[in-house]
Amino acid sequence: MLCKHIAINFIKRQLYIGLWNKLSMEKKMIFLAGPRQAGKTTIAKEIAKKYKNNIYFNWDIISDQQKIINNSTFFEQINRIDNSTPFVVLDEIHKYKKWENYLKGIYDEFHSDYFFLISGSGRLDLYQKSGDSLAGRYLMFHLFPFTISELSGKKRSFKDFIKNPIDNFDINNKKITKDIWNKLYELSGFPEPFVKNKKTFWTKWSKNYSKQIIYEDSRDLSNIKNINDVGLLFSLLPSKIGSPISINNIAQDLQVAFDTVKNWLSLFDAAYLTFRISPWSKKISRAITKEQKLYLFNYPLIQDVGSRFENMVALELYRAVNNWNEKGYGNFNLHYIKNKEREEVDFLISNNNSPILIIETKNSDDQAAKSLINFQNNLNIPAVQLVNQENIYKIYKNKNNKILITTAHHWLSSLSF
Repeated sequence: MLCKHIAINFIKRQLYIGLWNKLSMEKKMIFLAGPRQAGKTTIAKEIAKKYKNNIYFNWDIISDQQKIINNSTFFEQINRIDNSTPFVVLDEIHKYKKWENYLKGIYDEFHSDYFFLISGSGRLDLYQKSGDSLAGRYLMFHLFPFTISELSGKKRSFKDFIKNPIDNFDINNKKITKDIWNKLYELSGFPEPFVKNKKTFWTKWSKNYSKQIIYEDSRDLSNIKNINDVGLLFSLLPSKIGSPISINNIAQDLQVAFDTVKNWLSLFDAAYLTFRISPWSKKISRAITKEQKLYLFNYPLIQDVGSRFENMVALELYRAVNNWNEKGYGNFNLHYIKNKEREEVDFLISNNNSPILIIETKNSDDQAAKSLINFQNNLNIPAVQLVNQENIYKIYKNKNNKILITTAHHWLSSLSF
């Protein structure tokens, strides 16, 4: 049974609301992106409660579509309670064919008079990268499925974490963090299956979730003709977690062109089915050309225990570096690292491409990994080995450095937000 304060976090997602509060002080138009069914609509409505004058628009509602078609500035007709700045939510607006020009127009005319929260999924990120005319008009933050660092309520300050990532983390309430971790392992962090707390529900939900995104949303994002092959590709991915993805090999298996597989994988990223990390290299251009590692947001699809564990850690770290960047703390990235001798460490966090922390995952091994030792000696940075076993806490002295070896949910539950 989870404690009461965690149940409240399920609904209000206070950490993300805090991110809105910070960003909205700097820009009047904020994009909220993230996986479908991660809770974007819920958090948008929760934020709206702070504003006496608010209006909620959802493109999926036919009557709302008619509003924008008949009167593009329909929000001016809001029934104001007082003279405070109104708050306008435009949910799923990316499904409107003219959404980019529409947002540009209302921002240019109304950004001094309204707060705008633009909520949606893949296309927001695609548009952000396109270099179009919305540049400079908005800030973006991402809402992720539940992670243990959010649900545990035990966060370190960012400054404390960056200064010393291997010490001073809270290992109290082990029973609570263990229960949360096990529940995430079985049900994912997507709110609906997590709250339902039934594996049978996750099974049904997961089938519908993947089907809807691949066979419906994908058609909106791209003109794909052989959609069944796209579904087949996605079904292959859970078995490839933890290893660099070879597009060549997948293309041969599916008997399709290299560029076709490359485009389909980009589509999965855009729809928040997957995320990828690149190998770290001192030369960024060299890292871009090398094979990436791919992970799933809905990680219970992964049958292999060690691979699912690695994916869970990847999502916790990926969430962290994204939030740090969105708060303006730096230019953080999540990578893996591999050398010519084929030694590899699962994760490396960098800031401005300078390594600051390396992290290895082990399903049961609580002895410091040789690759972790060697890379720490080479990079001279802190190192952590996260183990998927209970009651692990060791400090391995490596020359002038230390390697923390500990139970994964202990360390991750205190990860800075």
